[in-house]
Amino acid sequence: MKPIRVGKIAFTNILPIYHYFDDRGTEVELIPMVPSQLNRGMAAGEIDLGPISSFAYAENYPHFVLMPDLSISAMGPVGSIFLFTRGKELSELRHARIALTNTSASSVNLLRVLLEKFEGGSPDYVTMPPCLDEMMKEADAALLIGDDAIKALWHHSGYRVLDLGEEWHKYTGLSMTFAVWAVRREIAETRMEELAEIYLRFMKAKEQGRREPLPVIREAMRQLGGERDFWTKYYDGLCYDLREQQLEGLKTYYRYAAELGLLSSDVEICMLDLPAGLGMR
Repeated sequence: MKPIRVGKIAFTNILPIYHYFDDRGTEVELIPMVPSQLNRGMAAGEIDLGPISSFAYAENYPHFVLMPDLSISAMGPVGSIFLFTRGKELSELRHARIALTNTSASSVNLLRVLLEKFEGGSPDYVTMPPCLDEMMKEADAALLIGDDAIKALWHHSGYRVLDLGEEWHKYTGLSMTFAVWAVRREIAETRMEELAEIYLRFMKAKEQGRREPLPVIREAMRQLGGERDFWTKYYDGLCYDLREQQLEGLKTYYRYAAELGLLSSDVEICMLDLPAGLGMR
């Protein structure tokens, strides 16, 4: 039987889960990609499970189920999803030209909710590779995510930096879930025993990442640089749960996106039906 193909976001935000993930035993093939690649791979059946953009789940929800209690979320600043501007606030960008990274789905559409629903704007969007210098030649503001956003924060002074997790929280008071762990339905229907084992490994990895953050921080420093204090604060601001608080924010995000015509209005959040005893801790 073929190994289960597990996507892995190629950003440091996922390290608290994957640094301790045990891919031995049950045959697992880890496939690192940026979020937009994982979204396409899941939709095309090239990936069996993995952390995809929460927006991509909503676009394809009849074909996916979610692993319980796994997400990338934030209640306030997320620390790696930034809109870079020339000194302007969000309210001053209602009719601006905005460069969007081509590596994201959830963040791009979150920005549209913020600007179009909450600010009543109608910006002109252009999608580009994640290079801040080139993006700002073409636009009044630029959206970057993940490691691209962190590196731009470190190396490009002079811009105002708006954190989209913080902006969402200002408007709603809610958590924002940027990624969820999705499983293709045909895999859930045919390989439940293996999925249950993989799920347990994810939960063990998440707990170990929470208990032992220093090796994760050292790995992030090895990959990108930066200081220990930066990474400590960064990971403290991220939440990897998918519980009532995160689901409330996620449902609200889906509702606003549907009101703008970005999603259908009937998105269902369906959890993997795990054997007894393997649910949320």
